[in-house]
Amino acid sequence: MDLHVYGDKASMGAAAATQTAALLNAAIEERDAANLILATGASQFEMLTSLVTQSVDWSKVTVFHLDEYLGLSISHPASFRKYLKERFEEQVTGLRAFHYVDGEAADIAAECERVGDLIAAHPIDVACVGIGENGHLAFNDPPADFETEAAYLVVDLDEACRRQQLGEGWFPTFDDVPTQAISMSIRQIMKSRAIVCTVPDARKAQAVKGAVEGPVTNMVPSSILQEHPCCDLYLDEPAASLLG
Repeated sequence: MDLHVYGDKASMGAAAATQTAALLNAAIEERDAANLILATGASQFEMLTSLVTQSVDWSKVTVFHLDEYLGLSISHPASFRKYLKERFEEQVTGLRAFHYVDGEAADIAAECERVGDLIAAHPIDVACVGIGENGHLAFNDPPADFETEAAYLVVDLDEACRRQQLGEGWFPTFDDVPTQAISMSIRQIMKSRAIVCTVPDARKAQAVKGAVEGPVTNMVPSSILQEHPCCDLYLDEPAASLLG
């Protein structure tokens, strides 16, 4: 895991976006196509703002969605589909495809299988992810399933995760935060050729310390990133403040 620490969020996000674009362009140069995973949440604001300005032939890029709440309307302010449509898909020209996770699907098991089959046919070049306050990776809260080979699964959201969503302003009350989501699995994320992990804010500092300096454990799911051969972690100074 390579660490990069910046004095402000904008610089952090721009650096992560530049790295992501370089990896996508390398894949396009190699085989005329690239496959990308995008995350959501407050940690990705600056990265996505910069990514959509990068010089990439988006007509050769297929994008996958990391996770989505169960049962939440796409019109809800907290919908990750809404977030990615507005902050990414509508900001780039000619994107080849964006495969969203539909948390409103009538058959959730079938939806997990559908997006799982799609991602199996599109080996991922770059996964852009974050780390949760509880150390989660995607919506894989502790204790995360490190073993499942399923690409997507239904997960229960723990209290710390739900309080983070409330604290970031996505929901008016704690009771409004969904208790379940469809999440990309740990093993599927780890199959990515490269991972670009962007983590700002002091509230993430303890989780960052556990992910970087602690043992690899499913009680700190993002600690698994220590085992990835090509993972870059982009931090601002508050997020890095507890690192030795």
